[in-house]
Amino acid sequence: MADDEINDEDLDEIYRRMVDLFIDRANEFAETNSQENVGLALLYAAARFNAHVVSQHANTLEDYATDIPKARQFFQGQYQEMLEENLEDYKQLYTRYSNFIKKQ
Repeated sequence: MADDEINDEDLDEIYRRMVDLFIDRANEFAETNSQENVGLALLYAAARFNAHVVSQHANTLEDYATDIPKARQFFQGQYQEMLEENLEDYKQLYTRYSNFIKKQ
């Protein structure tokens, strides 16, 4: 079933499940690698996959080149918004659960 055939509530549930699976895998990697390296690997993987997605929407190299600035703006804006939201969430969690947060 394509995403455009799914209602918003179901799509949100699928999205959150995928996010949780990525985070679970990242946590597994963080058991044997630094959290910073795992985070950078996730960023690189997202950038690489999103470049692929943008390329798949273009019919020609010229179309792809034309789409790059819009894609860059979109993904940078999305990341900025998501990062701000999560930093604020963790500020609240940090205050509430500071005794459970591992100190480096």
